[in-house]
Amino acid sequence: MVSWSNRRKALTVLLFTGPTIIGILLFNIYPILLSVYTSFTNRNRFRPNPDCDVFLTGILDPLCWPQFRTSAPVGLGQPYRLQDPLFANYANLIGNLFTPEALSAMAAIALCFVPLVAAAFVNRRLQRMMEPPVAPSIVWLGALVLGFILAAVINVANAYETLMRSGDFVVVVFRTLLFVVARVPFSFLLGLTFALLLNSDYLPGRTLFRVLLFVPWAASSLAILMALIWQFFFREQGTLNQVLAIFGIDGPSWLRDPVSAFAIVVLVDTWFSYPFFMIVILGALQAVPRDVYEAAELDGASWWQQLTRITLPLIRPAVLPATVLTSITAFQMFGTVWAITQGGPVNEVGRPGATEFVIVYAYKQIFQTQNYGNATAFAVILFIFLFTATLYSLRLTRITKGAYES
Repeated sequence: MVSWSNRRKALTVLLFTGPTIIGILLFNIYPILLSVYTSFTNRNRFRPNPDCDVFLTGILDPLCWPQFRTSAPVGLGQPYRLQDPLFANYANLIGNLFTPEALSAMAAIALCFVPLVAAAFVNRRLQRMMEPPVAPSIVWLGALVLGFILAAVINVANAYETLMRSGDFVVVVFRTLLFVVARVPFSFLLGLTFALLLNSDYLPGRTLFRVLLFVPWAASSLAILMALIWQFFFREQGTLNQVLAIFGIDGPSWLRDPVSAFAIVVLVDTWFSYPFFMIVILGALQAVPRDVYEAAELDGASWWQQLTRITLPLIRPAVLPATVLTSITAFQMFGTVWAITQGGPVNEVGRPGATEFVIVYAYKQIFQTQNYGNATAFAVILFIFLFTATLYSLRLTRITKGAYES
């Protein structure tokens, strides 16, 4: 029999945790369930009103609840229902991803990265040797050369075009990942360079330089306004082309070319994000003991050897979580790219633009085309993708290691 004291303890715990549980159910679990259900329906701008006679619709859709019901017809078409077939929205997004042509294209592209994976494995083995026969830089250089040779042999350009025509989801996610891969390393290298300079004892006026270099991060709170200034800089009649015109050079339409538009978005977002890396790395550098560098100098270590053998390994625990956080932020990029290109330029009607990343694509699906079923299906796939990546990042960075260690 449960005693009164145990019941009182359980009631006390419930009273303290109850508001949190209710909040999680209302603001997390319920939206997820509604989004998953909507992803299987044909809900759009013409069918926004629900068919409340359907069991799940009557429970999940707030428009079917008594306090929100209205007798006025909403929408031009019939009430939305489950798709026939059920996974039509997902099939529309994924497209021809699992056809033999698309799978062979993915295999061809993945084959180009095999030398880099092998180089990482070989360098890990070489680090365990007292006197490695080959320098790690030589291994990386050989892997890059071999990767370019493989790309030329298998004609990776055709494989890329085949993959890009398989479906909107592949196009949008691939371009977003390409943006992350381009932006995060540039932000890290720029932040590392400035952090090393600011950490130097020979730099006069370090406080002033710290304030000036931190300005882009402070300006990120006004990201859309600052991005509009950058957009004016790269317009066809903007600042850059006016400067080129002084030297008799006819400047191109930077924002109408897919490659240059993509590069401009990477450049602007790198300018916004490098101060975060700079501050994290600067704090980690100031925690490295000075006597380690003094001992390395006595042993005849060069500046590059101190950087690669001492600095980078010692700041890794601080840099790795910052890299993961920056990658997640870059994957969710919206404000900067929307202010500069609005996802364009678009070279083909009905296809995502050159800078139409995942959040921009979802925004257009919801607020422009109002294809709610397609948008929620995209959100569900993206949620699974990000959830898997987050679990891997937690294992990689070991952020939660102390939670399960006794």
